[in-house]
Amino acid sequence: METEREYRQFTKPAELHKAINTLRGLVAGINSDLAVGDKEVTELVHWCELHAHLRDRHPFSEILPVVEHAYEDGVVTEDEAKDILWLCNNFVDDSSYYDMVTSSIQFLAGMLHGLLADGELSDREIATLKAWIDANDFLAGTYPFDEINSLLHVVLEDKKITADEREKLMAFFGNVIDFTASYNLSEKDFSQLREKYSIGGICAVCPEITFAGKLFCFTGESYRAKRAEIVETIARLGGKARSSVSAKTDYLVVGNAGNPCWAYACYGRKIEEAVNLRKEGASVVIVNETDFWDAVDDALAGVTD
Repeated sequence: METEREYRQFTKPAELHKAINTLRGLVAGINSDLAVGDKEVTELVHWCELHAHLRDRHPFSEILPVVEHAYEDGVVTEDEAKDILWLCNNFVDDSSYYDMVTSSIQFLAGMLHGLLADGELSDREIATLKAWIDANDFLAGTYPFDEINSLLHVVLEDKKITADEREKLMAFFGNVIDFTASYNLSEKDFSQLREKYSIGGICAVCPEITFAGKLFCFTGESYRAKRAEIVETIARLGGKARSSVSAKTDYLVVGNAGNPCWAYACYGRKIEEAVNLRKEGASVVIVNETDFWDAVDDALAGVTD
């Protein structure tokens, strides 16, 4: 027990920082449709109960009483949600423990939890998520930003969201949500959704691709060139190509004979390896070969923007 207390003494800065960012996202997600229901309030209460052990620690000694006061009447108003976010943001802004990317990804995980706190995903909630994704494009290249951006790109392309598309989004969000911190959401339910839709490798939307000093890997068949020609082209532009994916890989290019592969499909072993590396924090960007060849043509033509 003493050993555990000593260990937690060293992990608490990270735990506190993650908890604050997750709470920020959770409240933002819950309040995104401007109608906080009983299930969402229950979810917030449950989250606070799970983090009650932080009550004696700054800044939760200040944050938890404000959150508890907000939900004590069973209704979290827009103003109360803004007050919680403002308070959390103040403490996060004062902390340099983690960089902006880490903080924002933690916020995103909390936000997805909040969006689904009542077990549903409305058009307004999806629109709120899209607005956040658009405003935080500095996260491009990180997991799960690229995957979510790509899924939203497909879902919103025709400006209509079908029940099937809604479930596909929920299926992927289930990969990110921490179910151990949820009262309403069942990991089993989301596992069934993931099995139904089998969302695997997802190509980034309009990725920025550079070549000098970058390491490429290719999977699938290209509509434009043989593998040896691709390797030669990459080398000509200052990059390198390898046959296998590793944590050092910058880009995994998915060949698709001209068929866009934005989402909803798994493309084999290399894609699975790249996705797992991304989940572990590697900066492997999965790109469609159409984007790859556009970048090649621009680079050969001397286009820099």
